[in-house]
Amino acid sequence: MIVAAINRALATVIDPELRLPLTELDMIGEVSFANGLASVEVKLTVVGCPASAKIERETREAVLSVEEVTSAEVRLGVMTQVERDALKAKLRNGKPPRFNPFGSETLTRVFLIGSGKGGVGKSSVTANLAATLSELGHRVGLVDADIFGFSIPGQLGLTDKPTRVDEMILPPVSKSGVKVISIGMFLEDSKPVAWRGPMLHRAIEQFLCDVYWGDLDFLLVDLPPGTGDVAISLGQLLPTAQTIVVTTPQVAAAEVAERSGSVGLQTGQAVFGVIENMAWLAQSDGSKFELFGKGGGEAVAQRLTRISGAPVSLLGQIPISLALREGSDAGAPVTLTNKDDSAAAAIIDIAKKMATTKRGLAGKRLGISPVKS
Repeated sequence: MIVAAINRALATVIDPELRLPLTELDMIGEVSFANGLASVEVKLTVVGCPASAKIERETREAVLSVEEVTSAEVRLGVMTQVERDALKAKLRNGKPPRFNPFGSETLTRVFLIGSGKGGVGKSSVTANLAATLSELGHRVGLVDADIFGFSIPGQLGLTDKPTRVDEMILPPVSKSGVKVISIGMFLEDSKPVAWRGPMLHRAIEQFLCDVYWGDLDFLLVDLPPGTGDVAISLGQLLPTAQTIVVTTPQVAAAEVAERSGSVGLQTGQAVFGVIENMAWLAQSDGSKFELFGKGGGEAVAQRLTRISGAPVSLLGQIPISLALREGSDAGAPVTLTNKDDSAAAAIIDIAKKMATTKRGLAGKRLGISPVKS
């Protein structure tokens, strides 16, 4: 009876990387109890598992929560290859290795967040949107597809490296609960990446196919600025994705941002909407100083409406914010740490629109033509 109670308590211990109970992952080995001492064997997925200390601590706490247990012994071991293969098969749920879970049949809402040029705050917006969607109770993944200018791990306060279970990659999870993968996690000392098209495509394909994402409600993809190889590859690999274009109010930036949404239309993605970042700087007297001009976001939305043949809305305007910049530098999303900030409020509102809007086919090219009578 006591061993059964201990096993029930162990079912509350969640693997930090796989986000499933240790009992469900078959990571619990022998469990015994005698004279108040509970002894539990935990089988880690790999040697040197970065989550081992957390797993050991939470396992001990769970065991000690059983009334009859006065002391606990937790022994850490490692799965055999046979056990590891069984675990991978369970996680894949009948799917083959190197399977893209975000193909045409996926139920995950996928958003490609891009901009025509760099320096418009796209990555900061993306990181905060992901953190907000997670706090709203959704299961969220984030791919940092900006191979040359990766910044997402730092913006979410992540320093952990992905864990490899043979060919399967387990993405680190941020404090806000977002699963993240970035090329920066595989490089030492932030070395520059000097790759051409085929290598870029291979990296993006690995991010989608080799990483264990589990069941996600949302997958956000931080695109590199512009309309290059990565955007085209993602358009092919993520057929159900919707595009969000980030721009500033500046006319020159808006003209370039239009191309980002247009590329998505060419590869089959509908445009979900436009975000205008750095919209204004609030003054002490309550007025708005439009440092970069005005109207850029609305202009992009109108142009993409004409190009796509479907309404494209301006999802929101995010003001210039010191708190947003400081939070991004510190790895603490402003939408979690300072919700009263005007930029945080704008981003939270946009995230709620993303969460509540139903996915449709409006603006998506279906590859069919009307039959002439």
